[in-house]
Order: sequence, then C-alpha cells, then structure tokens
Amino acid sequence: MEVKIDTKEKFHAITVPGPTLSASMTEELASCLLPYLQNDVKNLVLILKDIETIDNAAGEKLVEIQQSFYENNASFVICEMQPGVEQFLDQSELLELMNVTPSQSEAWDIVQMEEIERELLDE
Repeated sequence: MEVKIDTKEKFHAITVPGPTLSASMTEELASCLLPYLQNDVKNLVLILKDIETIDNAAGEKLVEIQQSFYENNASFVICEMQPGVEQFLDQSELLELMNVTPSQSEAWDIVQMEEIERELLDE
C-alpha cells in the first residue's frame, strides 16, 4: 500500500490513498503503521480524507491498531474523515471507540495533550 508519510516533530502524519479502505487493505496498513511503535517518535495521525467507503472489518482493524498504539504509550488520531465514512462507522458503533478529529491541526493538539498527560503520569 502506497501511503503518503509526513514526519513532524512529535508525530507522523500518514495519508491513506482512496477511495476504498477494505479489510485486506487495513491488514497491509497495520503492517505499515505498527513498526512506528519502535521509533523515537511513535505518535501517529492517520489522514483519511481520500477514503470514501470503508467496510466493517476495516473499521474494526483501525480500532485494533489504535489500541496497540495506546498500549505502547503512543497517540493514534484519525482525522479528515469523509462524512459518509464517519456515518458508517457511527452506525457500526465503531466511531465512539476511535480518536477522531475533523482537522489535522486538532489531531496535532490531541497528540500534544496526550504527550503532556503521559509525562505527568511518569512523574
């Protein structure tokens, strides 16, 4: 899977190509994203602006990937989701399990807040 990667100071912004995100693609996406947990900069912002349709298994896999990041003290935020994808995930009761923001700048704010929280918990 060809993803666009933009590395920032505190996170990697990864844009997933569209127009569909299926279960088999999310397996491939997981093998692309999970190695970031070994990096110094572990936080990840997943940009789904080009995804127009998603299936239930793909949504469940995104929740699993997110959980892996949080278990490893790293942030995982999904942003710029198309309304139809957001509505589908909401109906599938998956949206409430995801850390989702409308914009990349809001995702960046969440990453920063979670970094501060982790630092305070380590003290």
